[in-house]
Amino acid sequence: MDKVKPKKHLGQHFLVDQQIAKDIVDLLVLPNQTQEVLEIGPGMGVLTQYLIQDKRFQLSVIDIDTESIIYLRQHYPALGQHIIEADFLRTDLGGIFPKYFSVIGNFPYNISSQIFFKVLEHRRQVTEVVCMLQKEVADRIAAPPGSKTYGILSVLLQAFYTITYKFTVPPHVFDPPPKVTSGVIQLVRNDVDELGCNEKKFFEVVKMAFGTRRKTLRNCMKPYGMPEEITQQPVFDKRAEQLSVADFVALTKLVEVHSK
Repeated sequence: MDKVKPKKHLGQHFLVDQQIAKDIVDLLVLPNQTQEVLEIGPGMGVLTQYLIQDKRFQLSVIDIDTESIIYLRQHYPALGQHIIEADFLRTDLGGIFPKYFSVIGNFPYNISSQIFFKVLEHRRQVTEVVCMLQKEVADRIAAPPGSKTYGILSVLLQAFYTITYKFTVPPHVFDPPPKVTSGVIQLVRNDVDELGCNEKKFFEVVKMAFGTRRKTLRNCMKPYGMPEEITQQPVFDKRAEQLSVADFVALTKLVEVHSK
């Protein structure tokens, strides 16, 4: 097989620029002596060809597209059993990787947010993520508090990862060219193991706060039924986009203690 046909229903846009591919791979830092790397959606292996040359780690690739799997087995036989035909979102990652691993890939635009929620589930193992995705989503994830693009994923990911926007990628370097510009970001695991509050409640509070992001937190948090002397605190005059991760942790603690 000489080529894989991009499939619209899988959101496939194959990167064809070799220098950009190499630049993406070069961003891997492998924290905590990470010795395993998982590439999501390798397609025809534009990143794989550079990843496989690095002897610091064992590369595995995962793709849901049977045609891509056949292509990879033909062109990268050295990967052997490390070519996985599966849906990343439904895969038991802990069963494949007993310890730390890094994630890299040109993420399909239609499931990029879901990929990050899966990463959060496995954050004790996923030491870093290097990925290309829709620029709008990349901007949102890397956005600081106070930015209009700062949102749910920004807070949840920044709680556990240091995030850096690396560079922008134009549509014409893909086959087929997407209708949007892409961005490359790097997430490296920080030192936070426990947030200091109920994690499930933290996720819930963040989502509720951004659910009506134009309203103040006093209005957003009404369903928790906290007493007025608590909701008169200055933090409740703010909107969700103005709160840092630490602010959301403090808010979650208030909800835990004072909600009905």
